Amino acid sequence: MQALNLSTLLSYRSDIAKPEIAADEALIKLRLAGICSTDLELVKGYAGFSGILGHEFVGVVEAVGDEKHSHWLNRRVVGAINIGCGVCETCRLDGPEHCPARKVLGIRNKDGVFADCFTLPVSNLFAVPDEVSDEAAVFTEPLAAAIRVVKQLESLPIKSLAVVGPGRLGLLIAKVLSLAGYDVMVAGRSNNSLDLPWQWALSTALIQELPDNRFDCVVDASGQASGFTQALRLVRPRGTLVLKSTFSAIEPVDLTKVVVCELNIIGSRCGPFADALAVLAQKTVPVESMIDGRYPLKQGLAAFEHAARPGVRKILLHP
Repeated sequence: MQALNLSTLLSYRSDIAKPEIAADEALIKLRLAGICSTDLELVKGYAGFSGILGHEFVGVVEAVGDEKHSHWLNRRVVGAINIGCGVCETCRLDGPEHCPARKVLGIRNKDGVFADCFTLPVSNLFAVPDEVSDEAAVFTEPLAAAIRVVKQLESLPIKSLAVVGPGRLGLLIAKVLSLAGYDVMVAGRSNNSLDLPWQWALSTALIQELPDNRFDCVVDASGQASGFTQALRLVRPRGTLVLKSTFSAIEPVDLTKVVVCELNIIGSRCGPFADALAVLAQKTVPVESMIDGRYPLKQGLAAFEHAARPGVRKILLHP
């Protein structure tokens, strides 16, 4: 793994003032935040972001910019991470996820949630059901991203499916696909990496032991160029390859098979928060078993170092 460039990560400071709230925003007090693979790539230089990291969170609304939003006060919330302009054709037709001028919480032109307090538009907020714990709610954003894959594959004739990468996101993707009725195989590089998928009642296999052209659909959630290469090897001719990884490293990849075998490639990013909260309320995905450590914000650098270790899934931060 490429060494983390931790000098780009802000050290904890107690002298930063609370952010000002715009009329359409809420000030949110952090309860829990999660470190994800995108955060680890950002400190390596991915996307050129500088500022406060973090986009997976659960918090409590402490203040609002306009009295008409006062019903949000003191409510426990999670929040969608994309903030569009709201007026362009893309926003009006498709929503903010692909707005050319969008901000993305903790990723693009918007300070994130690894702080005591942060702001987010009220339109991005979702109330957390009482039956969902903080440690489950903090998984809302990645679970929504996993559910996005299910929705993208609904209309395709897929019988056999593999998820490459049994890590933070891959495990969630495999589980929601299984719950949706797909025959899912989780492919990993070591037996240890497959222990938790097996505990989640998912079929598993060592990726190097799987034959070429084995699956109708392969989801690459490995976070590595080598994982994409393996996913490309495993998908059958005229099959579907879903790309769920973002990473900073640029490595050469042979795309000949995409052309010769007429593969269908689908990019997949953010998903529906309401659906994710409904799944968490049903308790059908044991997300809390993914937690491998908890750190206060003041120990953020140690938390990132822990999250970057091989085999570690979710590390949480709290005020």
